[in-house]
Amino acid sequence: MIRPLLAKVKPTTGFANIFHLTLLVILPAVVFILVRLQFVQLALIMVVLSKWRMLAVRPRFWAANIRANAIDIMVGVAVTLFMSHSTSSVAIQLVWAVLYGIWLIAIKPRSSLLFTSLQAAIGQICGLSALYLTWSAGPLVGIVFVTGLICYLAARHFFDSFNEPYARLLAYLWGYFGAALSWLMGHWLLFYVYDIIAQPTLLLSVLGYGLAVLYYLDHHSRLNKGLQRQFVFLMLAVVLVVLTFSDWGDKAV
Repeated sequence: MIRPLLAKVKPTTGFANIFHLTLLVILPAVVFILVRLQFVQLALIMVVLSKWRMLAVRPRFWAANIRANAIDIMVGVAVTLFMSHSTSSVAIQLVWAVLYGIWLIAIKPRSSLLFTSLQAAIGQICGLSALYLTWSAGPLVGIVFVTGLICYLAARHFFDSFNEPYARLLAYLWGYFGAALSWLMGHWLLFYVYDIIAQPTLLLSVLGYGLAVLYYLDHHSRLNKGLQRQFVFLMLAVVLVVLTFSDWGDKAV
């Protein structure tokens, strides 16, 4: 139901299309410059304004368009926040700008099942990483809510591409699981890899990726019991290793 709607608000000719393509090309550079000038809020506004066309329809279509563009917005906001936390290194900021450009030009426009699944995975990882990187000291109720929302939007983006009849229910379940896990881990929040990757981000990424691969293989009738056991074993092994060897004496709340 969303694809025909998007086709109406995505013209292939005319000034609107030229403006959109130009914005896609220069947006990473504009965000980079604004962050370097320490106008982070303005850079975030530019990322949101780049999605102006999702509101260029009747208001009753806004909710569907916002949901369909949520992953792109999350990636843009996350990259901007990653840049703002790397102000001491111009090279790292340039790398983030290049990666954002690759996302906008090569990954986001694709609509195949493989690329849509990749978009959902990237959106969830970027969204959760940015959340815990910038707001780990925020109120727990806010962190729980945003974590659940990110997981829901990523799952909805994933399942909608498969025309899954229970997409909404499955997305709500994954969002609830993400929120519950963040509530549990939020009382004892740990970070890895130079205090960058939070434990909820790591666990939700591993579990989400594993479950998504199992669903993808089953959808294409390529899932057998051997592969299923291997993925379940790997997911459980990673979770056990993370929980067992974490330094629970080093707490950040």
